[in-house]
Amino acid sequence: MGSTEKEAIIRVRGLRNQFGPQVVHDNLDLDVWKGEVLGIVGGSGTGKSVLLRTIVGLNKPAAGSIEVSGVDVLNAPESERLTIEKSWGVAFQDGALFSSLTVLQNVMAPMREHLKISVPLMRQLGELKISLVGLPLFSCSKFPSELSGGMRKRAALARALALDPAIVFLDEPTAGLDPIGAAAYDDLIRELQQALGLTVFMVTHDLDSLYAICDRVAVLAEKRVLVEGPIGDMTTVDHPWVQEYFTGPRARAAQVKSTAARD
Repeated sequence: MGSTEKEAIIRVRGLRNQFGPQVVHDNLDLDVWKGEVLGIVGGSGTGKSVLLRTIVGLNKPAAGSIEVSGVDVLNAPESERLTIEKSWGVAFQDGALFSSLTVLQNVMAPMREHLKISVPLMRQLGELKISLVGLPLFSCSKFPSELSGGMRKRAALARALALDPAIVFLDEPTAGLDPIGAAAYDDLIRELQQALGLTVFMVTHDLDSLYAICDRVAVLAEKRVLVEGPIGDMTTVDHPWVQEYFTGPRARAAQVKSTAARD
């Protein structure tokens, strides 16, 4: 993606998140380019998930501005904000599926709220989304408690895709998965991103995921985005945590695995 082609679909400026006396972010700036997979990383307590929740409106910041597709989402009229919210989908770390609803009912939930279409059509669209994320159709009638962890993550992704979003937010999407399941999920995200033209905002600590599918990485440290850029640039950053994270044994192993996969 050349510099002349870059378009900031998300623009965060001067963001301050504070809970009582605890300041999590202070004067944080971040651009997310349209069509990219951006990995958000950082040490424990740096507010990776807080940043995601703030952008999607689940947390109100103490200061700053957030624009999504040119809309000031913190100050836009309710009708305009509702329209922009329908342009993104969110898959939380534990899936956050409704436990009393089947997989199909979970995927249909956003459609019931936002689309004026018939129930049979909603069912067809729901089944399509479920197939799209690699789940067998028999899972439509299953409840979340009857699914494996990997299947729940895929079901949550299907629900995130229910309204054909332009942006997908993923919070630790491979956490708790075995290496084979995590690699399969990474492949799924990249395939969907390319096929659907998605922008993916991914909070993760998984180095394999970063090397496998992220176009850029943004590192949270010192209450802000300390550095952002291609993952290959991270090894030259003069910061203790960044050096330890991106040049340690696990990072080297992830890099070798990624290179082997491409070859």
